[in-house]
Amino acid sequence: MHLLPRSLPGWTIAVFGVLAAAMGAVGLIAPDALLTLMGLTPVAGTRAEADHTPAFLTASSMAALNMGVYYVLASLSDWTAFFRWTVPFRLLTCTVFTLAVISDRAPTAFLGVGLWEGLGAVATGAALRHERQRIPAEVDDPAAA
Repeated sequence: MHLLPRSLPGWTIAVFGVLAAAMGAVGLIAPDALLTLMGLTPVAGTRAEADHTPAFLTASSMAALNMGVYYVLASLSDWTAFFRWTVPFRLLTCTVFTLAVISDRAPTAFLGVGLWEGLGAVATGAALRHERQRIPAEVDDPAAA
């Protein structure tokens, strides 16, 4: 395994991974700071006994931390198949989060999460396409050998 990503798609995955892991860590250490960073207003004072928001925030933060580490490890291994798999699923995540806002299941500030996923998917997809178009030209070029 290398210390830095070896390809442009790997870099897009690494950046997403580092950001996801950092956001997950912030959510575990300082949940109110994460909410503020996401443009959401933390609830002051005591929560109702049936309010499980802190539990869901903890679960999503832990998932983000784990996912971020997986993405970084995949980028360092230059696992191109993984890079390709992330594109449609991140676009799906973008769609679901956007629909959650449109249907009033999530506040407008949540659009930022969907946008982050969507832009990341497009960046990775574009980087994969660029690599796919570049590599055959180098293989066919005898001067590149």
